[in-house]
Amino acid sequence: MDIRFQAGGSGRWKADAALAFFFEGEGPEQAASALEQAAPWLGIAPALRDYRGRKGEMTVMYGPAAMDLPRVVALGLGAREKAGGEDGLTALRHAVGGALRLCREHGLESVAVDMPSVERLAPVYGLDASRLAREIALSALLGLYRYERWRSGQDASPADPRWLAFLFREEHADDAVREAARLAEAEAAGLYLARDLANGPANEVTPSFMASTAEELAARYAEYGMSCRILGPGELEERNMGAFLAVAGGAEQEPRLVALEYAPRGAEGRPVVLVGKGITFDSGGISLKPSAGMAEMKGDMSGAAAVMGVFEAMGRLAPQWTPPCPVVGVMPCTENMPGGRATRPGDIVVAMSGRSIEIVNTDAEGRLVLADAMTYAQKTWNPGGMIDIATLTGACAVALGKGNAGLFANDDALADMLHAAGCSLGERNWRLPVWESSREILKSNVADMLNSGAREGGALHAAFFLSCFVEEGMRWAHLDIAAADAGESPINAKGATGFGVRTLLDAVRSAQQWRLN
Repeated sequence: MDIRFQAGGSGRWKADAALAFFFEGEGPEQAASALEQAAPWLGIAPALRDYRGRKGEMTVMYGPAAMDLPRVVALGLGAREKAGGEDGLTALRHAVGGALRLCREHGLESVAVDMPSVERLAPVYGLDASRLAREIALSALLGLYRYERWRSGQDASPADPRWLAFLFREEHADDAVREAARLAEAEAAGLYLARDLANGPANEVTPSFMASTAEELAARYAEYGMSCRILGPGELEERNMGAFLAVAGGAEQEPRLVALEYAPRGAEGRPVVLVGKGITFDSGGISLKPSAGMAEMKGDMSGAAAVMGVFEAMGRLAPQWTPPCPVVGVMPCTENMPGGRATRPGDIVVAMSGRSIEIVNTDAEGRLVLADAMTYAQKTWNPGGMIDIATLTGACAVALGKGNAGLFANDDALADMLHAAGCSLGERNWRLPVWESSREILKSNVADMLNSGAREGGALHAAFFLSCFVEEGMRWAHLDIAAADAGESPINAKGATGFGVRTLLDAVRSAQQWRLN
């Protein structure tokens, strides 16, 4: 679906349906005032008199078929005084996403949102109109997402609307809104890619598939300064990545370390590195997982998928926008399988950093591949800051609940930025501590450290493990997205969410404020 703009006032507005936003308790005339000239029938529509604007309430109101705006989809946002904040913005996103799905079911080709209505909403959410337009455009696009790669076509799905238009009273569309809509389209492209990868079955989305996807992505945006490098088993051995290779030992699929680099003209200084866990299927290895829910472990590469999505979004934004510094994405990709060459509990391996690790639980594998990937990234690029993202621990889901990420960091400015970005962009996270007391819990009798500690505080111990592979002085943050990588809502078809794409893209865009020079 394209994003378009119609300027010049209501006489030039035309679409199959317009979205109208209602707060509970407001008079129908007040709520419909922005559309009264373009849809004069709305003020006398009987359905409008019955509409209450309750949160989640949605109905289609019909006018004469010959009108330029013959339908209005009324979206209830609840009480005005309660509509602000994270939950209120989530309700708005869900309302828009649900409305676009409804328009698709009705076979409508075009949908419109009038900017006067957006301007009326903006103060409620504490955002300017262009920022709110970005959320509306993105929610519309995400509501239409479907993963149908493997459907035979026997149950044909209705076509998406062809375009969503923002309607302006002025003679020209506002440049800030145009820019915001373009950013939303780029974010949607990144989220679509991340969702497609994480929704894909593990027999297709293998480490080699991840590598070829990255190569194709880099080739698409090579003219803007994007490139890719791939390390196979031989290169991993040459670099002494014993922790990474220990996880890959039981798999028939060969591991790949995938690195994307984006260094367009104008991006200067030390890069920001994004590291994403890429376990394309996690059986648990010898420490085999229960069969219930194991099918979901195809999504254990959601961290790597999110990193890939960020690069897709940056490529879409080129050449009009470039990051303030180079950006590197490192994705260690492998399966974790219980083959004859699989690592056993009790085995000791040596990571690229030189630390020896006693593996007491082969299902604590994500931290092992990340440890070597983080060491490789620091030695290769000397980054100005590093953020890793991973479906790391079920303990984080227990602590924070579904849909939320754990945030760990060694720098307050970086943590504050990621928390604020995530919460404002619909990817809520909460900061948890990296405590020195975890060192004793991860102490091994025969090696430098254990790969897993006590069940209590499991997410904290995993984060501390990763912190041991962060070089002195490096600004670093870790996002544990195990509770947020899958879900279902009006802006997310059941399955992968693409969580992290928006937060990481925002981190790149604001890198001048938090990275080291």
